[in-house]
Amino acid sequence: MDKIRLGLALTGSYCSFEKLAAVLPALCGQFDVTAIFSENAQKDSRFGAGEKWMELLAQATGKAPVTSIQQAEPLGPKNMIDVLAIVPCTGNTLAKLSRGVTDTAVTMAAKGHLRNGKPLLIGVSTNDGLGASAENIGRLLVRKNIYFVPFGQDDPEKKPASLSCAYDKIAPAVCAAFQGRQLQPVLV
Repeated sequence: MDKIRLGLALTGSYCSFEKLAAVLPALCGQFDVTAIFSENAQKDSRFGAGEKWMELLAQATGKAPVTSIQQAEPLGPKNMIDVLAIVPCTGNTLAKLSRGVTDTAVTMAAKGHLRNGKPLLIGVSTNDGLGASAENIGRLLVRKNIYFVPFGQDDPEKKPASLSCAYDKIAPAVCAAFQGRQLQPVLV
């Protein structure tokens, strides 16, 4: 069987990019990865230049990343990916997904992908996961074809409402989503 075609979409949780970079070689070895960057994920932050992260993903995947709504739009209709993983997925993107807002490259990719009844995998990374974003996580947990990378509190003492996915669980979560099931346990 050919490798699973994985759309790996990054949103603006800049502090999580290093965690993703650590597992990127394994992901690219196991899957045929196409990177997708939200417009915010392309920007410079205190965690590095946006261009640095786009170059890293381009080198790892061997493909230029998708960086605009126009580039993301054909991903669904042309059946270009098997599983779309939004990792890291910010609280802002969670809210957009739960309400059907399509105004970034990542949300456009998600819309087209779900339209085809294919699995969308969410790797939560938000400081308000147990606050304002909790409602959106709940709404998405019950939706058809939406799955989550197992997640939990990343710093309960200093950031009690913050949630982050388990980056070492991305690959098995992709495989499970491809098979139409949620990797368990969801909460780690």
